[in-house]
Amino acid sequence: MSTILSSEEPTRFRHVVVRAPNWLGDAVLSLPAMAALRAHFGSAQLTVAAPLAVAGLLREATDVRPDRILELPDDSGAAIAALRSGGFDAAVLMPNSVRSAWQAWRAHIPHRWGYATAGRGFLLTRRSSRPLGFRHRHHIDYFRGLVRGLGVSCDDSAPRLAPSPLSRERARALLLEKSVGGAPLVGIAPGAAYGQAKQWPSDRTGALIARLVKEHGAVCVIVGASHDRGAAREIESWLRANAPDALPRTIDLVGRTTVGTLTGVVAHCRVFVSNDSGAMHVAAALGRPVVAIFGPTDERSTGPIGAHDVITQHVFCRPCLLRDCPIDHRCMKRISVDRVYEATAARLLASAPTELAG
Repeated sequence: MSTILSSEEPTRFRHVVVRAPNWLGDAVLSLPAMAALRAHFGSAQLTVAAPLAVAGLLREATDVRPDRILELPDDSGAAIAALRSGGFDAAVLMPNSVRSAWQAWRAHIPHRWGYATAGRGFLLTRRSSRPLGFRHRHHIDYFRGLVRGLGVSCDDSAPRLAPSPLSRERARALLLEKSVGGAPLVGIAPGAAYGQAKQWPSDRTGALIARLVKEHGAVCVIVGASHDRGAAREIESWLRANAPDALPRTIDLVGRTTVGTLTGVVAHCRVFVSNDSGAMHVAAALGRPVVAIFGPTDERSTGPIGAHDVITQHVFCRPCLLRDCPIDHRCMKRISVDRVYEATAARLLASAPTELAG
């Protein structure tokens, strides 16, 4: 059973910490829930505690508007010390892990609220009931349900994100340095943290880029984290061998941007093509048209929020949720370049130019 906050309780707390999710995509999906907490505890100081990459997201313009962002070290002892130094009255835990609850308990935060999952209920002082049928609902509803189960009003609005002026300017300078000029910019996110099974084959991505360059004069910007460098190298190798004219109009920023600069770069894109990834959710929250390619994961649970193109291939084994395909990766390999190109080209023609030059 969940214990509901009384109408008087928000004013009791002077310093509330929200423990953000650990993954970028989940952090984007949790923005409406965290914004609801911001509104609910309006008179309290609100801190968001998060790993480094997610902390960067919260420095951009969101409805959360935290008073402070606390970067949590990877080392658990150091994270506990950082939480303990904050003098927090209450902690709302977005992750459903034992570790996040244990760290809040060890940090002597007197009120600890979250889902009683993974056997961590004894570490919580207030438990929120999971929504009915949560396994078959979108992840954004998991976070909304968390705060609603605590008696916090949370509407159904989509995540909203905008780059800070500093991130926008850094991205603009970076793109102008790469001689993008006034060309239509297409973002490409070829990697995925979850595993290789989520990745559309690199030769298909290369062929898509070559066609967008040839037929639309596009500049394609490949983005991702450092672990996506292998996918970027494979794409560039394919282009070098098969479409060398497209290479000068392909910019590799994989592992070379902060989350803030990534947000600024994606905000300049006319269309964003992505596997199921954190960058996909960033693009959707920025209001950019997304062409999302889904294989082993379930688009009903983790698809981009809003009116976007989600491309799947019906095969008997999807969604399997496996990190590596034990057979022939048919869910991804049967998605043709033509299908992704047609969706991307349609979005490109329908989208308004972004301001970059000048």
